[in-house]
Amino acid sequence: MRIAESETTMSDTPLYKTDLKSLPFLHRGKVRDIYAVGDDKLLVVQSDRLSAFDVILDDPIPGKGRVLTEVSYFWFEKLKHIVPNHLTGIDPATVVAPEERAQIAGRAMVVHKYQPLMVEAVVRGYIIGSGWSDYQKTGAICGIQLPAGLKQAEKLAEPIFTPASKAPAGHHDENITYEDVVNTIGAANTAKVKEISIQLYTEAAAFAATRGIIIADTKFEFGTDAAGNIFLIDEALTPDSSRFWPAAEYRTGISPPSFDKQFVRDWLETQPWNKKAPAPRLPAAVLAKTAEKYREAQRMLTGH
Repeated sequence: MRIAESETTMSDTPLYKTDLKSLPFLHRGKVRDIYAVGDDKLLVVQSDRLSAFDVILDDPIPGKGRVLTEVSYFWFEKLKHIVPNHLTGIDPATVVAPEERAQIAGRAMVVHKYQPLMVEAVVRGYIIGSGWSDYQKTGAICGIQLPAGLKQAEKLAEPIFTPASKAPAGHHDENITYEDVVNTIGAANTAKVKEISIQLYTEAAAFAATRGIIIADTKFEFGTDAAGNIFLIDEALTPDSSRFWPAAEYRTGISPPSFDKQFVRDWLETQPWNKKAPAPRLPAAVLAKTAEKYREAQRMLTGH
């Protein structure tokens, strides 16, 4: 359940970080602030922070957190027949003090606290990014041998499961093999995570195609309850966790334009910067263009 707009006023001011006093603070990640709701639930708040090259930028992207939240809610509902997710159905407005509701309006969810499986479940339908780099060097991605002669951004014959390690803050996730995942979370969990991830990607990509969006790749995160049941956690198929391309502008041989922070990355690449904190401050035009890219992805996918 989301916060009803009638219950609280959504501020247009970008949210860099939350400051909730009514709940115990647990963790601040690159984007999310997490608070405890009792012993078995969490309040997850999507800020407007943006990270690029593993550095959190000083300038938030207006509305980004609400886009990520709304898109995640959309996919959690659409794909819940494939795998259950961590949503509780509890209205976030009911777990914070009344004076704090505006701070989290439209950008929070109350979720079950599951034990995370320590692997990034990446699925690729197209060859791009680190997968393209690995393919150029070895002809394979995560140990999966691919046909020779593939072009950058080419569609693969079928989606492939190409997991990555969960790196600590400030470090890059690294592509790993299926065997590495088995060694981390066990053979049964690995087989299930692969099966679920490919099914989620396949169904989501088919739907997105009807809305003019290509999902080139995406990452999922999973957790388990005390009985060992697997749940989809974190976010789902957002512009932060996925590579969305406008179908109308897609072609091979290039890195197609995308509905995410690539616009920021491209601008940063033109700056004299060593990719260590602090990052250059973003011009207003870059902030506005990036915010519009996120909103456009939301409109195309969800219809609102």
